[in-house]
Amino acid sequence: MVNFHTEYIAAGGNRHPAAADWDTITGLLAFGSDINVALWKPLFFHPAKDWPHLILSGSVDHTIRLWQEDAEADDVYKTVSVLAGHTGSINCLDAASGHQILASGAADATIKIWHLEYRECQWKSSLLQTIQTSPKFLPLTLSLFVAGADDLLLAAAGTKGNIYVYASKSSRNLDHQVTLTGHEGWIRSLAITTENAQPNSDLLLASASQDKYIRLWRIHPDHDSTSKGEQSLNGHIDFESLLSNKTHRVRTQFRTYSLTFEALLLGHDDWIHTVAWQSITGQLRLLSASADGSLAMWDSDAASGLWVCTTRLGEISAQKGSTTATGSMGGFWIGLWSPDGMSVACLGRTGSWRLWTYASERKRWLQGVGISGHTKSVMGIAWARDGSYLLSTGSDQTTRLHAKWISDDAVSWHEFGRPQIHGYDLNCIDTIGDLQFVSGADEKLLRVFEEPKGTAEILSALCGVESAAQGTLPEAANIPVLGLSNKAIEGSIELPSNTEDKNDTNNPVQATIPDNVNVHEPTQPPIEDDLARHTLWPEREKLYGHGYEISAAAVSHDGLLIATACKASSLDHAVIRIFETRDWRELKPSLVAHSLTVTCLRFSGDDRYLLSTGRDRQWSIFNKDVAKPQVFLIKAKLPKAHSRMILSACWAPVEAGEVFVTGGRDKTYKIWNLQKTDSEPIHTISASGPVTAVDILGNLVRDMAVLAVATETGELSVQLLEQKTFMIKLSYNLEDR
Repeated sequence: MVNFHTEYIAAGGNRHPAAADWDTITGLLAFGSDINVALWKPLFFHPAKDWPHLILSGSVDHTIRLWQEDAEADDVYKTVSVLAGHTGSINCLDAASGHQILASGAADATIKIWHLEYRECQWKSSLLQTIQTSPKFLPLTLSLFVAGADDLLLAAAGTKGNIYVYASKSSRNLDHQVTLTGHEGWIRSLAITTENAQPNSDLLLASASQDKYIRLWRIHPDHDSTSKGEQSLNGHIDFESLLSNKTHRVRTQFRTYSLTFEALLLGHDDWIHTVAWQSITGQLRLLSASADGSLAMWDSDAASGLWVCTTRLGEISAQKGSTTATGSMGGFWIGLWSPDGMSVACLGRTGSWRLWTYASERKRWLQGVGISGHTKSVMGIAWARDGSYLLSTGSDQTTRLHAKWISDDAVSWHEFGRPQIHGYDLNCIDTIGDLQFVSGADEKLLRVFEEPKGTAEILSALCGVESAAQGTLPEAANIPVLGLSNKAIEGSIELPSNTEDKNDTNNPVQATIPDNVNVHEPTQPPIEDDLARHTLWPEREKLYGHGYEISAAAVSHDGLLIATACKASSLDHAVIRIFETRDWRELKPSLVAHSLTVTCLRFSGDDRYLLSTGRDRQWSIFNKDVAKPQVFLIKAKLPKAHSRMILSACWAPVEAGEVFVTGGRDKTYKIWNLQKTDSEPIHTISASGPVTAVDILGNLVRDMAVLAVATETGELSVQLLEQKTFMIKLSYNLEDR
């Protein structure tokens, strides 16, 4: 019996202000990651077991999904209901706390009100109301609140600089009653809360806009609602003129509320994406996240009642660089309070989550270990030759290094480096020995990188990965302004010195430099700021020769040869070029076999053969010339090996014979034996979707080959193949593991 379990998930968050929430019941932080919902538990938390743990998500597929935790497995959620009705992408969701009312806003310029009910052992939904926005705008944020006994209030805003307030008068239906003006840009976030714990407490509504301002609005329940309620104009703004403010009236079924402008908060230099309230610590505080790269915490001054920024976190002041790859992180898109109000998390442009926790004994916020991942498609992965770390590269133009952190308390995987931050989408990667890797992007050349001493020290201290050549490695690397090449630099990396009072939380420099980061004596994986600045690998060499964007690359197991290919639509460019790694020169002649783009290149385990597959539905095999080992000759090729393009291929272990596997868009993967002359595969196996990746473990396990197969639909399976017949003996679907 073979057991499989998830060891590590690296997933970047979607850059959408409404695509995350931190649950106060379970302590889970749920966020959107492409078409998936990712779950992260940043802090140790004891959830309430008797609570029906639910997650609501909206997507560009026009649907809303209700997820419920599996009763038999913690932190495993399954879809229990799908709400359909919108005709555009879902932009925002909000649910009334303690009630089963849900509001959704979409790109079809409508707001829908739903009722959720659990009956007959399943969740059922019903559409209560559809609100056509008038004047027409696209809702980007909603805030739904139940005040008093059963007063339903809804604030909506989006692609106009106004806030539209709806209230229920005589039934569940919401009527537009007030339009709040003042913002001069799109409104990205709304948040409403009670001012205190009193039954008749005022409500505070915060609105954040692209005009760089936050506005606070006070909603006061009128105790003498009869006379004031008669002054309300049906469906229109009704206000009293004061010295410097306007009073709007909102009338519900049970009472009337007065709504007034409370405060204007200034302090951000760019769009403000989210605002969030918290009062768990006994003091009402507002958290704002902005594209200027800062999180701001706002408190009301007890003496004057003015709202002031008391704490600022993020990339600001001295650490804020120019708009280079490593100088600007692109701001924050989401800011969230933890359930206990003592931690905050935020999502940046790179898809990484940062986490700060307040250290009460030191009276300052300290940055802890967050999570990270690619924000676009991962196009290639490669293990270090000794398996000590994993490199990944993708369409988000970054290459990332993942390794296992071995600490006293636990063992966990993290991102330990960002060796390459590029200006082009990256397509392929492979490792050269233990200290170098080569990558190809949407450009006509390949780049070779070498591990710096700083990365080697971190991997040695935290992961137990020792490097024999550490003394000869370059110190570090950086990217010049307007450059694409990582340049080696001499001298150790030092974080900016902090000479200010560490207790001053308003000091922007000290607020962004964590106490526990030391490049020379690391105690934890690098935080996001250090990943983007201090973990680049210097570029060793460029490999030229191709005429179009690089599509595939492979390194021989002895690290002496690199095979490369580029995108092609003709025989002239569909060639395979071989480079040797001693002096980085190309070996002539180029290998010619395909007529369209080569999609995959793989060396056999003993480096005797080079396997290539292409969009022309053909596989080809080259072998080394016995007289000239650096020359490859065509040994075999098979046109129309698949009915559609071949996307991936791999070799079986050497002891299993000259056997290889190909996978194609025709929803099949085929097992071939090079010694057979009938040009027919040993086995043809159907898959549920186009086969985009296949690989075989480099050694046999109990006289069986271990084959992994992945499809375009995201399904992943592992199969154990008998050594002699290559029949499938056991198959495991890893979808739910």
